Amino acid sequence: MIKRSGYADLPLHTGTVPKWLADRMMTLGTLIIEALVLKYGKKEVLVRLSDPLWFQSLGAVLGMDWHSSGITTSVMYALKRGLNRRAKELGIAVCGGRGRYSRRTPEELQILADMTGMDGKALINCSRLAAKVDGTALQDGFQLYQHNFILSNEGDWAVVQQGMNPSERKARRYHWSSENLRSFVENPHTGVTGENQGLILNLTDKNAGETRSKILSLTCESPDRVLGEIKKMGKGDLIQPELFDGLQEDEKPEEQWKGCNILIKNDRNLSMPAHHEVRAKDVDLKRLGAVLVTAYESQNKDFESLLLTPGLGPRTLQSLTLVSEVIYGTPSRFTDPARFSFAHGGKDGHPFPVTTKIYDETIRVLGESIEESKMNYSEKSQCLERLERTARYVEANCQPEADFDALIAHERAHSKEWGGRTCRD
Repeated sequence: MIKRSGYADLPLHTGTVPKWLADRMMTLGTLIIEALVLKYGKKEVLVRLSDPLWFQSLGAVLGMDWHSSGITTSVMYALKRGLNRRAKELGIAVCGGRGRYSRRTPEELQILADMTGMDGKALINCSRLAAKVDGTALQDGFQLYQHNFILSNEGDWAVVQQGMNPSERKARRYHWSSENLRSFVENPHTGVTGENQGLILNLTDKNAGETRSKILSLTCESPDRVLGEIKKMGKGDLIQPELFDGLQEDEKPEEQWKGCNILIKNDRNLSMPAHHEVRAKDVDLKRLGAVLVTAYESQNKDFESLLLTPGLGPRTLQSLTLVSEVIYGTPSRFTDPARFSFAHGGKDGHPFPVTTKIYDETIRVLGESIEESKMNYSEKSQCLERLERTARYVEANCQPEADFDALIAHERAHSKEWGGRTCRD
């Protein structure tokens, strides 16, 4: 199980999600979460949402641009629309959002607390502390503008929030999970990764306890003394290396301060490239090849006859295989989120336009499997789970590397047939 929080660095993009895609994202995103609840429980949903790589893969399979900052806002808005209307049934709700909606988080949490009997004050405090830590205690050059607090009726929670650095044209998404969280002010994150932004102030570092104590003491001092201390800081008297993340312990201080990089402490962190198109190097071609073999080989006609509408079989099976991996895959499967954009494409046309007919068929099959499983008919849900296992088996026992250029050409050649659309259509 994924039990750690982390970060994702993304190119800063603007634009809107068209209604035809937003509605599909809401429907499929909610179905994926429902399938996770039924299979693994509510806590696992929150743990997965706190994993940057899984979250990015989810956004890609929903048809968002595979690497842009907009994936955060759009995915969380889709989940909020879909989950909150079924909060009593699924036991999960989403609070907050972007801009002014983020400031409504305390009010929304209190409403949920009043409905469920949970401690609203404690939940609001968790929300505010998570925002304060990433917005103030960790001064890494990103200003928070989005905050989502996802809560279960069992009291577990996750936070997905994002900051912006306009001058660098980048956004940084922060993930939190109540799972195994012990402190908000000492090492609440397991790591941070990104391009060197110079020295960053990190008051949450384990070595900064004395500094936090001194800051608290300063708030009780007279303004004249505080100003005197600030003047000393200007001369370098009070600078303490332990305040700054990115220092190698075996280096001398003067060496640590030269072009230091932010340490990669957590292999669940994510840094996406600036280029917009999906390139072969962004995808694990062996994993993608295993998906294609699972979808298109004749021995898998049993999958098609059980799940699919005649005429769309293999291509829909490709999408369902990737969706099944988002539901049933283990953490190691999400190290190349771009691969999941081959389920339905991306709204900007990368790697190809969103295949709306395939998207709708995916929604139909997943929705039917969930409804049937509720009535103790598990054949379809077991078949979807078997898709993921089959792809892993092919990958482990064959050499199914995908022909990247041929696959892109094939998708684009059939785009009109499969209802291909972009945000410009």
